Amino acid sequence: MNRRIPISLIFGFVAMAFSACGITYTSPSIQEQGAGLDVRVVSLNAQTVLVANRDPYVPRTLPQAFYQTAESGNLRGVGALPEEPYVPKQGREPLELRIPPAVTPPPYRIGVGDVVLLATKSSGSTVEELSGLLAAQNQRQGYTVRDDGAISIPDIGQIPLAGMTLEEAEGAVFQALVERQIDPAFSLEVSDFNSKRVAIGGAVRSPTLVPITLNTLNLGEAINAAGGLDIDEKEFASIRIYRTGDLYQIPIEDFYARASLQRIPLLNGDAIYVDTNYDLDKALKYYQQQLDVISLKRSARTEALAELQTEIGIRRGSLSEHRDNFQARESLGAEGHDYVYLAGEFRQNSRFTMPYNQQVTLADVLYNDGGYSTITADASEIYVVRSSSNPQDLGAVTAWHLDAKNAASIAVAARMQMRPSDVVFIEEQPITVWARALGQFFPTFVNFGARSALGV
Repeated sequence: MNRRIPISLIFGFVAMAFSACGITYTSPSIQEQGAGLDVRVVSLNAQTVLVANRDPYVPRTLPQAFYQTAESGNLRGVGALPEEPYVPKQGREPLELRIPPAVTPPPYRIGVGDVVLLATKSSGSTVEELSGLLAAQNQRQGYTVRDDGAISIPDIGQIPLAGMTLEEAEGAVFQALVERQIDPAFSLEVSDFNSKRVAIGGAVRSPTLVPITLNTLNLGEAINAAGGLDIDEKEFASIRIYRTGDLYQIPIEDFYARASLQRIPLLNGDAIYVDTNYDLDKALKYYQQQLDVISLKRSARTEALAELQTEIGIRRGSLSEHRDNFQARESLGAEGHDYVYLAGEFRQNSRFTMPYNQQVTLADVLYNDGGYSTITADASEIYVVRSSSNPQDLGAVTAWHLDAKNAASIAVAARMQMRPSDVVFIEEQPITVWARALGQFFPTFVNFGARSALGV
């Protein structure tokens, strides 16, 4: 007749066998005393996590070379170029408004290349009056101001006009006519304005050079002369004004919203660039064009831009070398790191390298590289073991206890900041202790029985 052996009896025999054979299974756990240390266990919750985070910690930082760019800082050898343009970020941060200082445009002065129109009375009674200057002026003859700043009128000669206002030019012509005993009844005007211009380019429909005339030229008129703006996303676009080495910026949104910005007066030599996104190569090309506008010699311009490109290349090479050297030292273990140590029921006991420039939380450690084993680990017994940094505590240890049976406790883990040399320990589940003890016992028990049967 078969009888079942009670399971309790089986475990009793197993326990007696453990005791008789001197076999025990020791499971690591957190205890309040150990190795001469006082261990204080504190439960982690929304209040105590604030206490745990009180110890100051500044993460290690990468070398400065990882934050620099080749184009940052002042570039030498390019005196004709302005400072680096403002670089808008792709985020929705507002662009900076930098308005040019208020100026009063000076009265227009005749310059080289301008065409002046001279007209005199059409009446005349002698052959002399009907010939030469008088006959020409009856047709409203135009004269171009030459490189030497003068115009040349038949039978009158050269009259310097460059640098004069229209009133001053009329006085010079009047004086020349009187000196030659010619009736000084005439009119003088500028028909073609070629000596003073403003360059406008970028996101406009027709990049062009806009002449400055007797009337003040403002920013809105210059943009209209270039066919208007040609942009899709005005929140990222801006109008940049380059004037005598200074760079000013007007966001397109402000330009539309404030009429006063459209009436900003422009001066001879100003360069207007409508930009939708900063690009170094585009900016360099644009400034190269502006060097032509301000009449720098070709050789000086080429040398300046070549030096700029060379220096950017040198900076890029230097930054790359610094970064490569740091990474090589790091791969050889020559750079210091901060670590958090993982013990207990993690998938692999190891150390977690704390990253540069970032705070690490307990949640980051628990779920890194697959996290801990949910089969063998006791989620209610998660500890962060931390030694006191106060010398007066004589090495006292605090074990911050997290009970993660409730998944909501993970929110506390996401706020618990780690410190260098912290030990994150997870205990075994009770059934895991038994399973491992039995797993070690039965092979030993079988071997013991075999040796006994053989009389060994």
